[in-house]
Amino acid sequence: MLDDFTIRAMLAGVLVALLAAPFGCFVVWRRMAYFGDTMAHSALLGITVALLLDIHVNIGIFVIAVITALAMVVLQKRSDLSNDTLLGILSHSSLALGLLAVGFMSGNNVDILSYLFGDVLSVGRQDVLIIAATTAIALAILVFIWKPLLASTVNEELSVAEGSKPRHIQLLYLLLLAAVIAVTVRIIGVLLITALLVIPAATARRFATSPESMAVIASVIGAIAVIAGLAASLQWDTAAGPSIVAATLVMFLCSSVMPRR
Repeated sequence: MLDDFTIRAMLAGVLVALLAAPFGCFVVWRRMAYFGDTMAHSALLGITVALLLDIHVNIGIFVIAVITALAMVVLQKRSDLSNDTLLGILSHSSLALGLLAVGFMSGNNVDILSYLFGDVLSVGRQDVLIIAATTAIALAILVFIWKPLLASTVNEELSVAEGSKPRHIQLLYLLLLAAVIAVTVRIIGVLLITALLVIPAATARRFATSPESMAVIASVIGAIAVIAGLAASLQWDTAAGPSIVAATLVMFLCSSVMPRR
């Protein structure tokens, strides 16, 4: 019989995988992996802000991730620098500020490693409920904006011609992505979030026959990787977050030698 903490960890991990996979598909389609890193690095700053203000960590991460996304949108309009350069500035600056803030919080006994690499085995009932609610709401909104978001991903000019507002849809997607990152930090860690977004989606791409099937396959791959990674973590006493990412990597490598559909 599995212990209660193990059941909670697997349930939370599977929910996170189901949530991250569809968003990860758009990260892959839009070639936004570096943006995912930027949002993930901003999460550490959000964690320190939350601890300083004594608010829930997820709220702090979400607020800072939203500010980072909005800053990127504003800088894209007003700067002549390339997107990669802007993302590099935001990514490393937010990570550095987060680490500096942690240095001033030594008296609070902050376990920085649990935030950097995840600590899914410490997830409580309240965390599971928050993750479940976020998953349901975020996926419902994503389903609602799926067609216009997909259209703007394929061809933004055509999307405008059809009467859509791709800028608004993309901004809403970024806000949802911020929520995804906020709930995944506890599971997978700041430094490994992008892996859970990108690797299952990249693996599913070889087998998908449509965008929708790719999202479903990626969700299944992510869920299997979470269960396998947690099982390996419990068996060999390894860190849960890296074990989950390693499981996704194994599945990607296995898929790479199989024929593409």
